[in-house]
Amino acid sequence: MAETHTGVGRQRGARPWPRPRRIATISLHTSPLHQPGTGDAGGMNVYVLEIARRLAEADVEVEIFTRATSGDLPPVVEVAPGVQVRHVMSGPLEGLTKEELPGQLCAFTAGVLRAEAARPPGHYDLIHSHYWLSGQVGWLAKERWGVPLVHTAHTLAKVKNSRLAIGDRPEPKARVIGEEQVVAEADRLVANTRVEAGDLIACYDADPDRVVVVQPGVDLDRFRPPAVGRTAGRAAARRRLGLPEQGHVVAFVGRIQPLKAPDVLIRAAAALRDRDPLLADQLTVLIVGGPSGSGLDRPTALIELAASLGISARVRFLPPQTGDGLPAVYRAADLVAVPSYNESFGLVALEAQACGTPVLAAAVGGLVTAVRDQVSGVLIDGHDPVDWARTLGRLLPDVSRLDTLSRGAARHARNFSWHHTAAGLLQVYGETIVEHRARRAARLAGDPALACSW
Repeated sequence: MAETHTGVGRQRGARPWPRPRRIATISLHTSPLHQPGTGDAGGMNVYVLEIARRLAEADVEVEIFTRATSGDLPPVVEVAPGVQVRHVMSGPLEGLTKEELPGQLCAFTAGVLRAEAARPPGHYDLIHSHYWLSGQVGWLAKERWGVPLVHTAHTLAKVKNSRLAIGDRPEPKARVIGEEQVVAEADRLVANTRVEAGDLIACYDADPDRVVVVQPGVDLDRFRPPAVGRTAGRAAARRRLGLPEQGHVVAFVGRIQPLKAPDVLIRAAAALRDRDPLLADQLTVLIVGGPSGSGLDRPTALIELAASLGISARVRFLPPQTGDGLPAVYRAADLVAVPSYNESFGLVALEAQACGTPVLAAAVGGLVTAVRDQVSGVLIDGHDPVDWARTLGRLLPDVSRLDTLSRGAARHARNFSWHHTAAGLLQVYGETIVEHRARRAARLAGDPALACSW
């Protein structure tokens, strides 16, 4: 079973914890309303929105603060009963990269504080910030509002910089310092996996008693194996997407940037042609997503790479998919490749497996949790295209093995759900609120030992 841990190195009993009435969720640099797979929108967008919906179903109101990037949207959007997205004006509506956003932290924070000031005192019980920029805002808001701050990093600069893809830019020192400050000030740090929890402790000197592990989930109603069976479902999905019904399809889904390493899959397809030309001629590489981050420097780089390797005919590109389009991509593929240099978890891997499609992934970060090696997919050490081609050459012709992995993928994914994640977060919220109230009471009583304790 997928485990939800509440504490690193210690376990707590199942005592009932108080449930917050209202939560202020801060997602500064990317809105949960944005389409995942392009720009800065990705797994974090999915996480924020899915959790907000599940919390609202549990009678916890959620207000999501994000930066306004379009004049077409109203100041407040109700995306579900109990879930509001508030667009905060801070800087120009368009054209700012994540690297430029620190200059708008003051304006964004002012917008958040003004929104709260218009509410009755004590409107929010807790703040949950996502990504370090939001953590900076949450740090100030928690001091002004007198409520605890829960923070989820999603990615960590020190970890990313230690595993940079070729040609990628390192994260700036300002981000590293900002993350260190948020780690020191947050009441709880929510990690997606034990690997990420270990990174927070080892790289950022986080207090182990403030680090908790709550694994992300997947929408098991949207992402599920085809009702008509794997073979018929695969054929139908390929017809929908205009892909060859015969032969093999290996898909990449995500933002097009060096960190996500879609080039590894294209290079592996070229290496497979050298190893097994017949098999390579039956392969279609499907790239689904849009340019992001340093990938914006050369948005056509993958097209140029495929041409330079002589495999343009074997590579298809699709924009980010909405609605039923994304499950169709997963069902159309024999394998979904996730060759990232780092992932805090890897929601794409989980979504693909929920659709019954095995995953071929790099053995990094959260992917070693999201994919169960040799059961729901295969993990590969490193990013050498020859190694990836060798594994593709073994798996693609082995129909029996792919069927076994497909069944294992669907079983593995059923261990994860957003309801399970929300339940874990509610326990974390309750613990944090109780400890925060105890510290405030201790300060009022003049007990410095209890006031500083965790």
